[in-house]
Amino acid sequence: MITDDQLLNELEKRFRENKDSVLQLKKMTSELKEVNKKLEESEALKTHFISNITNEIINPFAAILGLSRNILDVKKENWDKVISMVHLIHSEAFNLDFQLKNVFAAAKLEAGEWVPDIMNVDVNQLIASTLDSFKFEAAKRRIELYYDFDVSPGIEKSFYFLTDPEKLKIMISNLLSNAIKYSHSESEVHVKAWLENDGLCVSVIDKGIGVSEENKKIIFDRFKRVDNGINSVNRGHGLGLSVNKAIIDLLGGTIEMNSIANQETVFTICIPQDEKSFENDAMASDGNEFLFDGDGDEIF
Repeated sequence: MITDDQLLNELEKRFRENKDSVLQLKKMTSELKEVNKKLEESEALKTHFISNITNEIINPFAAILGLSRNILDVKKENWDKVISMVHLIHSEAFNLDFQLKNVFAAAKLEAGEWVPDIMNVDVNQLIASTLDSFKFEAAKRRIELYYDFDVSPGIEKSFYFLTDPEKLKIMISNLLSNAIKYSHSESEVHVKAWLENDGLCVSVIDKGIGVSEENKKIIFDRFKRVDNGINSVNRGHGLGLSVNKAIIDLLGGTIEMNSIANQETVFTICIPQDEKSFENDAMASDGNEFLFDGDGDEIF
């Protein structure tokens, strides 16, 4: 037998437990709704990305095929027309190659299959080679490219740093591509490299449109573009900076951005020297070693 007070206390306890259970259930339901919403957004973003990247691949291929066909039809007396068409073919092929490298990099990073391949990298040569590959894209918009390697006196022109050359080149290429794409015509893009706390830092500075406060929140997100407008004049799939962020995390470095609208944007990457992963005497000059076969001939 229990007293009335005991019965009331037990009922009150059970009501309280039931109330807590209901609150927990509501919280779980709310969290599940939020997760479901994010999954739906993710699927929508991926669908948009696939649609966008399909066009970014098909259009250059169509342009290259069309221009090549036109070159074959050019009469000898009109051979000067070939030069302009060759420039267009190079531009389309360059953009296609650049975008595919980011797509493949993102796929490998997503699958966890891209591990650092550490070797002695000639930093000056790698950056100079990267700048050279973008000179035609910069020239189309009359943008001057400058490079400054700020190191202590006594360091030779060929400065070697232990890191992954392919990944370093992809990161610098992505920053250069954005700097040229979003710069004002007839302006300048500066690349600066220096040593800091035994690590390598590289900044890419442009005098362009800048990054809005809203876009600063999503600029490193996968599948999102800062120019999603249907009439956007800027091409690209929005992978570049997210690939950079993933590579930086892989190499144990940092990436920072400072931007003032219509004045200046500075992206800076810093990576530590990876001596622990260095197990051989491999040397790299410009990060393109994977584009050559065993005999030293270019694959394409």
